[in-house]
Amino acid sequence: MADGAMRDIYVMANGLRHHLIARGKQGAPIVMMVHGLTQQAHVFDAVATKLARHFHVYCLDVRGRGESDWGPPDEYRFDVYVRDLEALREALGIDRFALVGTSMGGLISMYYAPQHPERVWAAVLNDIGPEVAQAGLQRIMTMLTSAPEAFTDLKAVARYYRESNAPALARRTDDEVLEYARWHVRRDDTGLYVWKMDPAIRRPPSQPVPPPMDPWEAFRAIQAPVLVIRGAESDVLDRATAERMAAEHPRCTLVEVPGVGHAPALTEPEAYEPLERFLRENAGIG
Repeated sequence: MADGAMRDIYVMANGLRHHLIARGKQGAPIVMMVHGLTQQAHVFDAVATKLARHFHVYCLDVRGRGESDWGPPDEYRFDVYVRDLEALREALGIDRFALVGTSMGGLISMYYAPQHPERVWAAVLNDIGPEVAQAGLQRIMTMLTSAPEAFTDLKAVARYYRESNAPALARRTDDEVLEYARWHVRRDDTGLYVWKMDPAIRRPPSQPVPPPMDPWEAFRAIQAPVLVIRGAESDVLDRATAERMAAEHPRCTLVEVPGVGHAPALTEPEAYEPLERFLRENAGIG
């Protein structure tokens, strides 16, 4: 089987069946990729295929998304996501891995790493940090709660993404946006395209549950080397916060991807080249 070929894996962990996509050679250094709030594992297809030349790459469907089971509505929160990740690590028999997290996935990684320092050999935070800029947070919450429930065809889904998330998709072709969109939906019994996500995720709790650790304390407590990737047009990770991250963590490297908002796809040369170099250096791959 080619290194970049996809292998669907289903694992029981923390009371739910989780779906992951695996690529690469058994025995190679392991990289776990964790997606954003409303995404799913296939958002990493292109970058994971490239990384699989050197690594054994897993891309996770976080509970409630993609092909993973839906959980109780009150358990879509970071302490549960961290427990899921640790249970998955144990179930898969993984000793150590690098974490690559986009947005919400980066926060999951940021809270997991200091709680399990012996398990993480590197951490990549893609366009996220201990502080989320208010403008980006408001945009995400509006997009989360006001998204259409169904679409007549895939082109309509792609148009929605192009219009609602223009900064992140600015450097992607229409075909790439269509490919991005198709994995987020499924056809229901009426023939309409509906989200592959638990509707409960779009109903934030009236009283948000606090994170498992203070965000800045969690970030500073990461013992592994950290790569922060920021979209230059991001409204979520502002430049001041990114620069503070680089200053306050002794093993943090910061790179910026021009012309991209929240969040880089990680296939942009300005993102992929430092990502691969960072992972190879910390895995001891020449």
